[in-house]
Amino acid sequence: MNGVIAWFTGLPCSGKSTIAQKVIEYLEESGEIATVLDSDIVRPVLCPDLGFSRVDRRSNMLRIASVAQEIVNNGGIVLTATISPFDEDRKLVRSMFEPSSFLQVYIRTSLADCERRDVKGHYAQARAGKLPMFTGVSSPYEVPSDSELICDTAIQSIAASAREIFRLIQVRRNRGSEGGSPQLPIIVHTAD
Repeated sequence: MNGVIAWFTGLPCSGKSTIAQKVIEYLEESGEIATVLDSDIVRPVLCPDLGFSRVDRRSNMLRIASVAQEIVNNGGIVLTATISPFDEDRKLVRSMFEPSSFLQVYIRTSLADCERRDVKGHYAQARAGKLPMFTGVSSPYEVPSDSELICDTAIQSIAASAREIFRLIQVRRNRGSEGGSPQLPIIVHTAD
């Protein structure tokens, strides 16, 4: 079996971690073992020396990507949940992996919905000037244009998003038996 990474990107509180955990459930049901590298959990361990400047955000991503690279190179499945706000940095991470093993998943959620979901109150703190360099408020988020999958949380359930991600991981995982590396299109889920 081939290693696969699903690199989740989106605003804070967009649903990256929640959807990643649901994908893990589907993978486990199918007999697969996968790892989630959630930036909220791994950042304090891998990157306690980093802040939130542009350079530090890139370093954080590269450290997470380096761990993910080891998992993928050993045939594993890894899902990352990290804001990854800058296009240039996401492209750098993508370049670390074989194209056939990398899936970028953009969790598209409106800023208003993210703020409503924010149980920790980070958006309110950022708007009050207490959290500088907060993505979506005082630091930009560059919407990706090259994602293999876009999950629109306004119109698609967590389960539906997770099922589609699971399906694409399985396609990439089994690509060797299909005789090639499928080029997957950007999939935008819209209301019917």
